[in-house]
Amino acid sequence: MSSEQLFNQDIIIVGQQAWDTEIGSNCKNIAVEMAKHHRVLYVNSPLKRKALLKKEKDDSTKKRISIIQNKETNIFEVEPNLYTLYPDTILESVNFLPDNFIFDVINKINNKRFAKAIQKAIKALDFKDFVLFNDNDIYDSFYLKDYLKPKISIYYSRDFMLGTDFWRRHGNRLEPLLISKSDLAVANSVYLANYCKQYNEKAFYVGQGCDFELFTNPDLLYHPKDIPSQKPIIGYVGNLSSLRLDLDIIEHIATGKPEWNIVLVGPMDHDFQQSKLHRIPNVFFLGQKAIKELPGYINSFDVCINPQKLNKVTIGNYPRKIDEYLALGKPVVATQTEAMETFSDYVYLAQDKTEYIQYINQALNENDINIKKQRINFALSHTWENSVIEIYKAINQVITS
Repeated sequence: MSSEQLFNQDIIIVGQQAWDTEIGSNCKNIAVEMAKHHRVLYVNSPLKRKALLKKEKDDSTKKRISIIQNKETNIFEVEPNLYTLYPDTILESVNFLPDNFIFDVINKINNKRFAKAIQKAIKALDFKDFVLFNDNDIYDSFYLKDYLKPKISIYYSRDFMLGTDFWRRHGNRLEPLLISKSDLAVANSVYLANYCKQYNEKAFYVGQGCDFELFTNPDLLYHPKDIPSQKPIIGYVGNLSSLRLDLDIIEHIATGKPEWNIVLVGPMDHDFQQSKLHRIPNVFFLGQKAIKELPGYINSFDVCINPQKLNKVTIGNYPRKIDEYLALGKPVVATQTEAMETFSDYVYLAQDKTEYIQYINQALNENDINIKKQRINFALSHTWENSVIEIYKAINQVITS
């Protein structure tokens, strides 16, 4: 099955993340990959009333206001076959409302405004028989299938949204309904695919892509100056968030093995800033680094860890950082979850903090070049091309069934 079987298909992508957001996202990567073979319209999240009323407005908000005032065009071709749309409308901020018919009425009005803005772009670009791809947008896109009438509608699950207060408020009721009425659902982890399958039997695991350009560039694998000189180094790269990471595991490793240096690279939330870890001499907080610096830090680690906390937010997440660790051939110890089972042949999966120390010890004693090569090859197989091909397979399976 190849992408050519959907060749020249028009695809509309809606979701939570705007194209002009600085950080990367699954959805943006998927859009770029799909645009290699199809025309793609990437719809930015619409301006909300709450953002409009703020006295201080960021550049993104100012741009949307300018578009709504017809001061500039709202469709941009960012690269061949890939267009972005800035909706020329304002949606009401509704999440504060109780989960009842009042919310539903106003949310339906929002969806109608949103759909109208998209329909203008459909006409301008002459899109025909398009696919609607929804990246976890539960509220603003809930009725888009009804208003836009796509050839096929897809719900993409790449995070367990109901683990957060914002999405749980109305999402507990709406997300299952949205998954159910979509023609199919696709997910980047086995856990999320099984979650979607509860509401739609046409739910598929499509894997996850990663961009390995930085991690295969030997010029970026230098040894950073702020890395401790003493070995071994047990390292983590990413946001230091107590919602996602288990402080007890990190403390247990650091105090149980004072001869190991624990290096944490990334911005800290309040709990990490106030944690006991700052009083442990073999724990080093190196702060946030530029993306292009991360390969150098990871390459300096003897063992990489992902001491994930188990909760509704994290349990189904595909840990992209694991692929980045493995792409450099590093031994990895991570918390065992259903989503991590995909990595079980290449990663040490710990069930508790005691096993973390046990498996890090094993990893430090490794000296097999073949295992390193296997890790690298496994990680590099997780491309956006392969993930998008799985999405195409799922679409074709539903169309032909």
